Amino acid sequence: MAAKEGLASRLYKGEAGLNIIARRRMWFVVAAIGVLIAVGSFALRGFTLGIEFTGGTEFQVPAAGVTIPEASDAVAKAIEAADPGDEIKVESSQQVGDAATGTILIRTGEVSAEDSIEIKNSVAGTLGVDPALVSNSQVSGAWGASVTERAVLALLVFIAVVSLYLVLRFEWRMAVAAVVSLLLDLVLTAGVYSIVGFEVSPSTVIGFLTILGYALYDVVVVFDKVQENTRGITAGSNQTYAEAANLAINQTLMRSINTSLVALLPVGGLLFIGAGLLGAGTLEDLGLVLFVGMALAIYSSLFFATPVLVALKDFEPRIKVHNQRVLSRRAALANRAAEGGAETAAGESEHALAGSTPRVGARPNTKRQNAGNRGGRPGSTGAKRRG
Repeated sequence: MAAKEGLASRLYKGEAGLNIIARRRMWFVVAAIGVLIAVGSFALRGFTLGIEFTGGTEFQVPAAGVTIPEASDAVAKAIEAADPGDEIKVESSQQVGDAATGTILIRTGEVSAEDSIEIKNSVAGTLGVDPALVSNSQVSGAWGASVTERAVLALLVFIAVVSLYLVLRFEWRMAVAAVVSLLLDLVLTAGVYSIVGFEVSPSTVIGFLTILGYALYDVVVVFDKVQENTRGITAGSNQTYAEAANLAINQTLMRSINTSLVALLPVGGLLFIGAGLLGAGTLEDLGLVLFVGMALAIYSSLFFATPVLVALKDFEPRIKVHNQRVLSRRAALANRAAEGGAETAAGESEHALAGSTPRVGARPNTKRQNAGNRGGRPGSTGAKRRG
Protein backbone atom coordinates (compact mmCIF):
# COMPACT_ATOMS: atom_id res chain seq x y z
CA MET A 1 0.00 0.00 0.00
CA ALA A 2 1.47 3.34 -1.10
CA ALA A 3 2.23 5.87 1.61
CA LYS A 4 0.00 8.95 1.73
CA GLU A 5 1.66 12.05 0.28
CA GLY A 6 2.24 15.02 2.54
CA LEU A 7 0.81 18.49 2.10
CA ALA A 8 4.05 19.92 0.70
CA SER A 9 4.20 17.25 -2.02
CA ARG A 10 0.56 17.79 -2.94
CA LEU A 11 1.13 21.56 -3.03
CA TYR A 12 3.99 21.14 -5.49
CA LYS A 13 1.78 18.99 -7.71
CA GLY A 14 -1.19 21.32 -7.42
CA GLU A 15 -3.23 18.55 -5.80
CA ALA A 16 -3.70 19.97 -2.30
CA GLY A 17 -7.39 20.56 -2.94
CA LEU A 18 -7.58 23.73 -0.85
CA ASN A 19 -11.06 25.15 -1.32
CA ILE A 20 -10.16 28.84 -1.28
CA ILE A 21 -12.90 30.16 -3.56
CA ALA A 22 -15.68 28.53 -1.54
CA ARG A 23 -14.52 30.56 1.50
CA ARG A 24 -14.35 33.86 -0.36
CA ARG A 25 -16.75 35.56 2.04
CA MET A 26 -14.30 34.90 4.85
CA TRP A 27 -11.43 36.40 2.80
CA PHE A 28 -13.56 39.44 2.02
CA VAL A 29 -14.34 39.88 5.73
CA VAL A 30 -10.62 39.64 6.59
CA ALA A 31 -9.81 42.25 3.94
CA ALA A 32 -12.61 44.53 5.18
CA ILE A 33 -11.37 44.29 8.77
CA GLY A 34 -7.84 45.12 7.63
CA VAL A 35 -9.06 48.15 5.67
CA LEU A 36 -11.09 49.40 8.64
CA ILE A 37 -8.07 49.10 10.94
CA ALA A 38 -5.90 50.92 8.40
CA VAL A 39 -8.40 53.73 7.89
CA GLY A 40 -8.84 54.05 11.66
CA SER A 41 -5.09 54.39 12.06
CA PHE A 42 -5.02 57.04 9.32
CA ALA A 43 -7.67 59.04 11.18
CA LEU A 44 -6.33 58.61 14.72
CA ARG A 45 -2.56 58.32 14.34
CA GLY A 46 -1.89 59.63 10.89
CA PHE A 47 1.61 59.33 9.43
CA THR A 48 4.99 60.32 10.77
CA LEU A 49 6.09 62.58 7.94
CA GLY A 50 9.77 63.08 7.32
CA ILE A 51 11.50 66.41 7.16
CA GLU A 52 11.23 66.33 3.35
CA PHE A 53 7.46 66.69 3.70
CA THR A 54 7.15 68.95 6.74
CA GLY A 55 10.26 71.08 6.34
CA GLY A 56 12.74 71.78 9.12
CA THR A 57 16.39 71.69 10.07
CA GLU A 58 18.74 68.73 10.03
CA PHE A 59 21.87 68.54 12.21
CA GLN A 60 24.68 66.12 11.34
CA VAL A 61 26.85 64.89 14.21
CA PRO A 62 29.81 62.47 13.91
CA ALA A 63 28.86 59.02 15.20
CA ALA A 64 32.34 58.24 16.58
CA GLY A 65 32.01 57.91 20.34
CA VAL A 66 28.44 59.27 20.34
CA THR A 67 25.17 57.38 20.60
CA ILE A 68 21.87 58.38 19.02
CA PRO A 69 20.18 59.18 22.38
CA GLU A 70 23.14 61.33 23.44
CA ALA A 71 23.06 63.31 20.21
CA SER A 72 19.27 63.76 20.39
CA ASP A 73 19.39 64.95 23.99
CA ALA A 74 22.20 67.41 23.20
CA VAL A 75 20.21 68.92 20.31
CA ALA A 76 17.00 69.08 22.37
CA LYS A 77 18.76 70.90 25.24
CA ALA A 78 20.47 73.28 22.79
CA ILE A 79 17.13 74.17 21.18
CA GLU A 80 15.57 74.87 24.56
CA ALA A 81 18.52 77.03 25.59
CA ALA A 82 18.53 78.96 22.31
CA ASP A 83 14.82 79.86 22.32
CA PRO A 84 12.76 78.37 25.16
CA GLY A 85 9.56 80.01 23.90
CA ASP A 86 9.44 78.06 20.63
CA GLU A 87 7.76 74.68 20.35
CA ILE A 88 10.55 73.28 18.21
CA LYS A 89 11.58 69.75 19.14
CA VAL A 90 13.54 66.81 17.80
CA GLU A 91 11.40 65.02 15.23
CA SER A 92 13.60 62.03 14.46
CA SER A 93 17.14 60.74 14.70
CA GLN A 94 18.99 58.00 12.86
CA GLN A 95 22.49 56.83 12.11
CA VAL A 96 23.98 56.64 8.65
CA GLY A 97 27.01 54.38 8.28
CA ASP A 98 28.93 52.55 10.98
CA ALA A 99 29.73 53.72 14.49
CA ALA A 100 33.31 54.72 13.64
CA THR A 101 32.91 56.78 10.47
CA GLY A 102 29.16 57.29 10.21
CA THR A 103 26.95 60.27 10.93
CA ILE A 104 23.97 60.77 13.21
CA LEU A 105 21.15 62.79 11.64
CA ILE A 106 18.90 64.71 14.02
CA ARG A 107 15.89 66.33 12.41
CA THR A 108 13.99 69.13 14.14
CA GLY A 109 11.39 71.71 13.35
CA GLU A 110 12.43 74.73 11.33
CA VAL A 111 15.09 76.76 13.15
CA SER A 112 16.32 80.21 12.12
CA ALA A 113 19.85 80.63 10.75
CA GLU A 114 21.03 82.49 13.86
CA ASP A 115 19.64 79.86 16.24
CA SER A 116 21.10 77.08 14.11
CA ILE A 117 24.64 78.38 14.64
CA GLU A 118 24.06 78.69 18.38
CA ILE A 119 22.57 75.17 18.59
CA LYS A 120 25.40 73.70 16.57
CA ASN A 121 28.06 75.19 18.85
CA SER A 122 26.17 74.08 21.96
CA VAL A 123 25.86 70.52 20.67
CA ALA A 124 29.56 70.39 19.84
CA GLY A 125 30.44 71.54 23.35
CA THR A 126 28.05 69.06 25.00
CA LEU A 127 29.32 66.08 23.01
CA GLY A 128 32.96 67.16 23.09
CA VAL A 129 33.47 67.24 19.32
CA ASP A 130 34.95 69.83 16.99
CA PRO A 131 32.28 72.41 16.02
CA ALA A 132 33.51 72.17 12.43
CA LEU A 133 32.37 68.52 12.35
CA VAL A 134 28.81 69.46 13.32
CA SER A 135 26.78 70.79 10.40
CA ASN A 136 23.21 71.81 9.73
CA SER A 137 20.99 72.27 6.70
CA GLN A 138 17.55 73.69 6.02
CA VAL A 139 14.99 71.47 4.25
CA SER A 140 11.86 72.87 2.65
CA GLY A 141 8.60 70.95 2.78
CA ALA A 142 7.83 72.03 -0.78
CA TRP A 143 10.21 69.39 -2.10
CA GLY A 144 8.34 66.62 -0.32
CA ALA A 145 5.04 67.95 -1.62
CA SER A 146 6.44 67.87 -5.13
CA VAL A 147 7.58 64.27 -4.67
CA THR A 148 4.13 63.28 -3.40
CA GLU A 149 2.39 64.96 -6.30
CA ARG A 150 4.58 63.18 -8.84
CA ALA A 151 4.13 59.86 -7.02
CA VAL A 152 0.34 60.17 -7.14
CA LEU A 153 0.54 61.01 -10.83
CA ALA A 154 2.79 58.00 -11.42
CA LEU A 155 0.32 55.80 -9.51
CA LEU A 156 -2.61 56.94 -11.64
CA VAL A 157 -0.67 56.40 -14.86
CA PHE A 158 0.44 52.97 -13.67
CA ILE A 159 -3.12 51.90 -12.84
CA ALA A 160 -4.40 53.17 -16.20
CA VAL A 161 -1.71 51.33 -18.17
CA VAL A 162 -2.17 48.15 -16.13
CA SER A 163 -5.94 48.23 -16.60
CA LEU A 164 -5.55 48.64 -20.36
CA TYR A 165 -3.08 45.77 -20.53
CA LEU A 166 -5.28 43.44 -18.49
CA VAL A 167 -8.35 44.27 -20.58
CA LEU A 168 -6.45 43.49 -23.77
CA ARG A 169 -4.68 40.43 -22.35
CA PHE A 170 -7.61 38.98 -20.38
CA GLU A 171 -10.92 40.82 -19.90
CA TRP A 172 -12.33 43.80 -18.03
CA ARG A 173 -13.43 41.74 -15.02
CA MET A 174 -9.88 40.54 -14.48
CA ALA A 175 -8.66 44.12 -14.82
CA VAL A 176 -11.11 45.27 -12.13
CA ALA A 177 -10.15 42.42 -9.78
CA ALA A 178 -6.44 43.10 -10.27
CA VAL A 179 -6.73 46.87 -9.66
CA VAL A 180 -8.87 46.31 -6.55
CA SER A 181 -6.27 43.88 -5.17
CA LEU A 182 -3.50 46.43 -5.86
CA LEU A 183 -5.40 49.14 -4.01
CA LEU A 184 -5.98 46.73 -1.11
CA ASP A 185 -2.25 46.02 -0.98
CA LEU A 186 -1.47 49.74 -0.87
CA VAL A 187 -4.06 50.53 1.82
CA LEU A 188 -2.99 47.67 4.10
CA THR A 189 0.71 48.50 3.67
CA ALA A 190 0.04 52.16 4.45
CA GLY A 191 -1.96 51.03 7.48
CA VAL A 192 0.97 49.03 8.82
CA TYR A 193 3.22 52.03 8.21
CA SER A 194 0.85 54.27 10.14
CA ILE A 195 0.46 51.83 13.05
CA VAL A 196 4.21 51.18 13.40
CA GLY A 197 4.95 54.89 13.13
CA PHE A 198 7.91 54.68 10.76
CA GLU A 199 8.87 57.94 9.15
CA VAL A 200 7.48 58.58 5.68
CA SER A 201 10.28 59.67 3.39
CA PRO A 202 10.80 59.80 -0.39
CA SER A 203 12.20 56.26 -0.07
CA THR A 204 8.83 55.18 1.29
CA VAL A 205 7.05 56.63 -1.74
CA ILE A 206 9.44 54.81 -4.05
CA GLY A 207 8.84 51.60 -2.13
CA PHE A 208 5.07 51.93 -2.57
CA LEU A 209 5.49 52.21 -6.33
CA THR A 210 7.85 49.22 -6.31
CA ILE A 211 5.44 46.84 -4.58
CA LEU A 212 2.79 47.61 -7.20
CA GLY A 213 4.86 45.91 -9.87
CA TYR A 214 5.49 42.87 -7.70
CA ALA A 215 1.84 42.51 -6.68
CA LEU A 216 0.75 42.84 -10.32
CA TYR A 217 3.16 40.10 -11.38
CA ASP A 218 1.66 37.67 -8.87
CA VAL A 219 -1.89 38.49 -9.96
CA VAL A 220 -1.09 38.04 -13.65
CA VAL A 221 0.45 34.60 -12.98
CA VAL A 222 -2.70 33.41 -11.22
CA PHE A 223 -5.07 34.95 -13.78
CA ASP A 224 -3.15 33.38 -16.65
CA LYS A 225 -3.76 29.94 -15.11
CA VAL A 226 -7.41 30.80 -14.49
CA GLN A 227 -7.83 31.73 -18.12
CA GLU A 228 -6.18 28.48 -19.19
CA ASN A 229 -8.49 26.39 -16.98
CA THR A 230 -11.66 28.22 -17.99
CA ARG A 231 -11.07 28.42 -21.74
CA GLY A 232 -14.13 26.84 -23.38
CA ILE A 233 -15.60 25.91 -20.02
CA THR A 234 -19.19 26.58 -21.14
CA ALA A 235 -18.93 23.84 -23.77
CA GLY A 236 -18.83 21.19 -21.04
CA SER A 237 -20.77 20.50 -17.88
CA ASN A 238 -18.18 19.06 -15.52
CA GLN A 239 -16.86 22.15 -13.68
CA THR A 240 -18.25 25.46 -12.54
CA TYR A 241 -16.22 28.61 -13.11
CA ALA A 242 -15.48 28.84 -9.39
CA GLU A 243 -14.12 25.27 -9.32
CA ALA A 244 -11.86 25.90 -12.31
CA ALA A 245 -10.56 29.11 -10.71
CA ASN A 246 -9.96 27.31 -7.43
CA LEU A 247 -7.96 24.66 -9.27
CA ALA A 248 -5.83 27.44 -10.81
CA ILE A 249 -5.06 28.80 -7.34
CA ASN A 250 -3.98 25.35 -6.14
CA GLN A 251 -1.79 24.93 -9.21
CA THR A 252 -0.02 28.29 -8.72
CA LEU A 253 -0.01 28.40 -4.90
CA MET A 254 3.42 26.84 -4.43
CA ARG A 255 4.91 28.98 -7.18
CA SER A 256 3.61 32.12 -5.49
CA ILE A 257 4.97 31.00 -2.13
CA ASN A 258 8.41 30.20 -3.57
CA THR A 259 8.58 33.49 -5.49
CA SER A 260 7.55 35.45 -2.42
CA LEU A 261 10.11 33.74 -0.19
CA VAL A 262 12.91 34.40 -2.67
CA ALA A 263 11.88 38.06 -2.86
CA LEU A 264 11.33 38.51 0.88
CA LEU A 265 14.68 37.06 1.98
CA PRO A 266 16.87 39.92 0.67
CA VAL A 267 14.28 42.52 1.69
CA GLY A 268 14.12 40.99 5.16
CA GLY A 269 17.91 41.16 5.35
CA LEU A 270 17.73 44.81 4.33
CA LEU A 271 15.19 45.56 7.05
CA PHE A 272 16.21 43.38 10.01
CA ILE A 273 19.96 43.17 9.52
CA GLY A 274 20.75 46.44 7.78
CA ALA A 275 18.37 48.65 9.73
CA GLY A 276 17.99 46.62 12.92
CA LEU A 277 21.41 45.17 13.68
CA LEU A 278 23.73 47.49 11.76
CA GLY A 279 21.77 50.63 12.58
CA ALA A 280 21.42 51.89 9.01
CA GLY A 281 18.33 53.96 9.72
CA THR A 282 17.97 55.16 6.13
CA LEU A 283 17.10 51.57 5.14
CA GLU A 284 14.13 51.34 7.50
CA ASP A 285 11.79 53.35 5.30
CA LEU A 286 12.41 51.38 2.12
CA GLY A 287 12.85 48.00 3.85
CA LEU A 288 9.58 48.07 5.78
CA VAL A 289 7.38 49.14 2.89
CA LEU A 290 8.90 46.49 0.59
CA PHE A 291 8.68 43.69 3.16
CA VAL A 292 5.09 44.39 4.19
CA GLY A 293 3.92 45.09 0.64
CA MET A 294 5.40 41.91 -0.81
CA ALA A 295 4.04 39.79 2.02
CA LEU A 296 0.55 41.23 1.57
CA ALA A 297 0.78 40.68 -2.20
CA ILE A 298 0.48 36.92 -1.55
CA TYR A 299 -2.84 37.45 0.21
CA SER A 300 -4.16 40.00 -2.26
CA SER A 301 -3.37 37.92 -5.36
CA LEU A 302 -4.47 34.48 -4.12
CA PHE A 303 -7.10 35.13 -1.47
CA PHE A 304 -8.63 38.36 -2.75
CA ALA A 305 -8.08 39.03 -6.46
CA THR A 306 -9.28 35.63 -7.68
CA PRO A 307 -12.33 35.50 -5.36
CA VAL A 308 -13.27 38.99 -6.57
CA LEU A 309 -12.94 37.76 -10.15
CA VAL A 310 -15.19 34.76 -9.43
CA ALA A 311 -17.77 37.01 -7.76
CA LEU A 312 -17.83 39.23 -10.86
CA LYS A 313 -18.01 36.26 -13.24
CA ASP A 314 -20.96 34.77 -11.34
CA PHE A 315 -23.01 37.78 -12.48
CA GLU A 316 -22.19 37.16 -16.14
CA PRO A 317 -25.30 35.55 -17.78
CA ARG A 318 -23.28 33.03 -19.77
CA ILE A 319 -21.36 31.80 -16.71
CA LYS A 320 -24.51 31.87 -14.55
CA VAL A 321 -26.33 29.56 -17.01
CA HIS A 322 -23.29 27.29 -17.22
CA ASN A 323 -23.00 26.98 -13.43
CA GLN A 324 -26.69 26.14 -13.13
CA ARG A 325 -26.35 23.50 -15.84
CA VAL A 326 -23.41 21.87 -14.06
CA LEU A 327 -25.20 21.82 -10.71
CA SER A 328 -28.42 20.49 -12.28
CA ARG A 329 -26.54 17.70 -14.03
CA ARG A 330 -24.83 16.71 -10.77
CA ALA A 331 -28.16 16.68 -8.95
CA ALA A 332 -29.71 14.50 -11.65
CA LEU A 333 -26.78 12.07 -11.53
CA ALA A 334 -27.00 11.91 -7.74
CA ASN A 335 -30.74 11.18 -7.89
CA ARG A 336 -30.21 8.53 -10.56
CA ALA A 337 -27.48 6.89 -8.50
CA ALA A 338 -29.72 6.92 -5.42
CA GLU A 339 -32.62 5.36 -7.36
CA GLY A 340 -30.32 2.78 -8.94
CA GLY A 341 -28.96 1.85 -5.54
CA ALA A 342 -32.46 1.38 -4.18
CA GLU A 343 -33.44 -0.83 -7.13
CA THR A 344 -30.28 -2.92 -6.77
CA ALA A 345 -30.91 -3.43 -3.05
CA ALA A 346 -34.52 -4.47 -3.75
CA GLY A 347 -33.41 -6.93 -6.43
CA GLU A 348 -30.83 -8.53 -4.17
CA SER A 349 -33.36 -8.90 -1.37
CA GLU A 350 -35.87 -10.45 -3.74
CA HIS A 351 -33.27 -12.87 -5.03
CA ALA A 352 -32.39 -13.95 -1.50
CA LEU A 353 -36.02 -14.63 -0.68
CA ALA A 354 -36.48 -16.53 -3.90
CA GLY A 355 -33.64 -18.87 -3.01
CA SER A 356 -35.15 -19.79 0.35
CA THR A 357 -38.91 -19.94 -0.25
CA PRO A 358 -40.45 -20.92 -3.62
CA ARG A 359 -42.90 -18.49 -5.03
CA VAL A 360 -46.50 -19.57 -5.73
CA GLY A 361 -46.67 -21.45 -9.05
CA ALA A 362 -42.88 -21.75 -9.32
CA ARG A 363 -41.36 -24.86 -10.92
CA PRO A 364 -39.65 -27.38 -8.63
CA ASN A 365 -35.92 -27.15 -8.18
CA THR A 366 -34.64 -29.87 -10.48
CA LYS A 367 -31.11 -29.73 -9.09
CA ARG A 368 -32.32 -30.74 -5.66
CA GLN A 369 -34.42 -33.57 -7.15
CA ASN A 370 -31.46 -34.90 -9.10
CA ALA A 371 -29.32 -34.74 -6.01
CA GLY A 372 -31.92 -36.73 -4.14
CA ASN A 373 -32.16 -39.28 -6.91
CA ARG A 374 -28.39 -39.78 -6.88
CA GLY A 375 -28.66 -40.43 -3.14
CA GLY A 376 -30.73 -43.62 -3.76
CA ARG A 377 -33.86 -42.68 -1.88
CA PRO A 378 -36.63 -45.33 -1.75
CA GLY A 379 -38.64 -45.33 -4.90
CA SER A 380 -35.79 -44.04 -6.97
CA THR A 381 -34.99 -45.37 -10.47
CA GLY A 382 -31.77 -46.96 -9.26
CA ALA A 383 -33.59 -48.99 -6.65
CA LYS A 384 -35.98 -50.36 -9.25
CA ARG A 385 -33.08 -51.41 -11.51
CA ARG A 386 -31.45 -53.31 -8.67
CA GLY A 387 -34.62 -55.18 -8.12
